[in-house]
Amino acid sequence: MPVQWQLVPGQSLLHRRWDGQVVLYNEVSGATHLLDDQTLDLLQALRDGELGPEDWADPELQLAFNDLRKLYLVEPC
Repeated sequence: MPVQWQLVPGQSLLHRRWDGQVVLYNEVSGATHLLDDQTLDLLQALRDGELGPEDWADPELQLAFNDLRKLYLVEPC
């Protein structure tokens, strides 16, 4: 069964966008991260509950969430 993910509690995805890049402030760790637009869109879709069972089965999505876990932005649920 594929892993499902959630934002780490306390994240509100404070960010600024420009020229296809995003600076995201991690409220839990106090770190800032440079991301691309697609990664922020993915985090917002996760926050807004827009991912369904077919999304969780996508291996590329699982890899992306594993990378975001290393930044302490998401966790398995």
